[in-house]
Amino acid sequence: MDQAHREVLRKQRLYLSNQILVSDTIVQFLYQENILTASHVEEIESQNTSKRKTLSLLDVLPTRGPRAFDLFMESLLQDFSWVRDSLLQQLEAQPAATGPGSEDDIPEAVLGRVPSDRELSRLASRLGPEWDSLLLHLGLSAGALYRCRADHPLSAHGQALAGLVKWRQSGGRAATVGRLLEGLQAAEVHPSVLREVLQ
Repeated sequence: MDQAHREVLRKQRLYLSNQILVSDTIVQFLYQENILTASHVEEIESQNTSKRKTLSLLDVLPTRGPRAFDLFMESLLQDFSWVRDSLLQQLEAQPAATGPGSEDDIPEAVLGRVPSDRELSRLASRLGPEWDSLLLHLGLSAGALYRCRADHPLSAHGQALAGLVKWRQSGGRAATVGRLLEGLQAAEVHPSVLREVLQ
């Protein structure tokens, strides 16, 4: 997702959470279009108020690739056209994004190094329910994932971070940023999430 789109969603979080109901059509449309996975839908629908459901969706959207914003805007067209118009106005009012090139190009030197504690913590805070899928793709066992959940029963961030640290410890020098990028792509998390973490 473009930085400008991310900024609009961040600045309009409270407005969006008060204006739209995501349960009926928006979540299902985004699932149908492969923007959300089944675990994302489950996570969003498990929230106990419509406001929390919207906020949960807004947390996930920036991690779902370059099509996520456009398809989110399309999902607003039928029932929430005034919200869509407002977001488009906000987008036009923003200064143009700086710098050419893809948001996913990470320098070769960075891809070859082992991620730091700070980077793993930042990544853990950006992962939703897909953290366990990522760690399975990285080669962590189901038993290790269970221990991460058991050790941090009340914190998804703690569970994800514990798993990432275990992966780095067991992988040694092979536990690189590049390997992490491969795991994120396999778990259907857009690489821009990792790029944000590394900035």
